[in-house]
Amino acid sequence: MMWGYGMGWGGWLLMSAVTVGFWALVVFGIVALFRGGRASTPPANRHPDDEAQHILDERFARGDIDAEEYRRRQQVLHSAH
Repeated sequence: MMWGYGMGWGGWLLMSAVTVGFWALVVFGIVALFRGGRASTPPANRHPDDEAQHILDERFARGDIDAEEYRRRQQVLHSAH
């Protein structure tokens, strides 16, 4: 029997840590790959007025505001330039 030629408990501990680290990186990579396609914030080159107009359009489409209110707020947005 070869009792003195094994890895010992330190080798097994290191091997286990490396294996867990490897699989953690694989899982992290897969998650980053799928989440990377979606932007949670608007692009930096998007103008704030475009965002405000988009919100106003959405509110009008949902029926939160009527046509008169929509036109009045749109005029305020465009006169702010």
